[in-house]
Amino acid sequence: MYPIIKADYLQRTRSYSFLITLAVTIFMAYSFIPDQNANYTTLSASGYKGVYNSAWVGYVSGIMTTVMLTYFGFLLVNSGIKKDIDTEVGLIIATTPISNFKYLLSKQLSNYLVLLTIAGITFCVSIMVFFYRGTGYPFILGNFIFPYLFFAVPALFVVAALAVTAEVFLGKRSILQFIIYFALCGICMGFINSKEGAETAGVFDPFGLSLLTKSVTQHINTHFNEHLTKVSFGFIFSDHKSDKPFIWEGLDWSALFIGSRLLWIAFGFALVYFSSLFFHRFDFKQAAGTKKKIKELFSTAALKPMIKPIGINRTSLPALNFNYGIYPFVKTEFLLLIRQGNQWMWLLNAGLWVAICFVPLQIAYSYLLPILLFLQVTRWSELATKEKSNRVHYFAYAAYKPLQRMLPAQVIAGVILAIGLSLPVIIRCALAGSGDVVFNIINGLTFIVLSAVALGILTGGKKLFEVFFFLLTYAVLNKVPVTDYLGSLPHQRMELLMLNILGINVALAIISLMTRRYQARHL
Repeated sequence: MYPIIKADYLQRTRSYSFLITLAVTIFMAYSFIPDQNANYTTLSASGYKGVYNSAWVGYVSGIMTTVMLTYFGFLLVNSGIKKDIDTEVGLIIATTPISNFKYLLSKQLSNYLVLLTIAGITFCVSIMVFFYRGTGYPFILGNFIFPYLFFAVPALFVVAALAVTAEVFLGKRSILQFIIYFALCGICMGFINSKEGAETAGVFDPFGLSLLTKSVTQHINTHFNEHLTKVSFGFIFSDHKSDKPFIWEGLDWSALFIGSRLLWIAFGFALVYFSSLFFHRFDFKQAAGTKKKIKELFSTAALKPMIKPIGINRTSLPALNFNYGIYPFVKTEFLLLIRQGNQWMWLLNAGLWVAICFVPLQIAYSYLLPILLFLQVTRWSELATKEKSNRVHYFAYAAYKPLQRMLPAQVIAGVILAIGLSLPVIIRCALAGSGDVVFNIINGLTFIVLSAVALGILTGGKKLFEVFFFLLTYAVLNKVPVTDYLGSLPHQRMELLMLNILGINVALAIISLMTRRYQARHL
């Protein structure tokens, strides 16, 4: 198992996308503890805020790391088996004595190590943030170690196991994996502030966050004679300068809660073992009917008399017609987009598209449209990477004017698909006389497509864009103003925001063009 774990871990951590992920992680870890005068908070207690002692900084950082990595960490590591299939390394592994359980366990542990690496970096950043933004309280190392040990470590183990389970049972159905996983996360997050979660002291909560919710609310209710029932997590933008400060000294860890963390880790092992019973072991057999047709074909061919080949006569072939325009490329790229993946996904897309036509415009614009666009994440993520992943980039880059024809065609096809999906909102806004809103939508759609192309070309893969688009959609649904790429939220300086997005679009187009030009010349 060790060689597989080591090779898989090194392959992931030595990629450019992982380096960019680490840079984003450091920034996110720094923003988990906002400045005292910031216009947002990451843990809201309904008019109260904790002072920045070691307990508050350590626990908030541990909580936010757990929530963040639980959500986007799944997208980061759910392609270990797929990579072995694409590179055909799995065929070699299938011939070795390693059992299905040990192979899947090695993949799960490599996933786990990648997530622990990111969590370890946020742990170090949280300590530095305490010394940078601390308010004179003493540094207590245990207040930083225990939240990560009892919150992040067990939760990430379950996430790594779920990533393996999803690959075994759902295979290449990435969108279905995302939908089911995020639905499970939503259910677990809803359990945090429930009465059942508080009564069971977080035993049945994989995050363990209901234990902290209960502690914070009890502290405020006891010392300030309040009746709070919940605590909110995430980037919550509002004016918190008038919030009352309170001193919170952390949690009293119970043996029951610590034992429940071990049970969740055991649950992760059980998931991997259960998945090993159904693992295909890279044995993708053809259907019996197909084999039968092949046998019939060969038997029929054997009965036919041998005909002497007469060669190829050029005069009998149709004349060659050359088309150096961009339209055939656009048509081909668009067909590849809409035919990608399982066709049943278009039933879900069609349902959301029809719903956007009839629900109130604000709901359609602010909620349904971002969700519909995110469901196309696997389509757009392969816009500029499919040539390399399918090993045809040697031919594509050597074609006639690939930079002037193929790359623009990919962008145009992606934008056409995005506009088609957003058409109900665009038409409703146009009928309402909001021409500037129509421009904002098209500008935002172009930003998404260009981000997919630029990140795909820079990293050579699709994972970074999938993580980025998920975080962006999550922030938009939570009404974070700075991430409103569609312009659906009220802003005092909407024109400035859209101009910034337009400038980013130009920068992304230039970066994509220059990077692809370098790649085409240095195959």
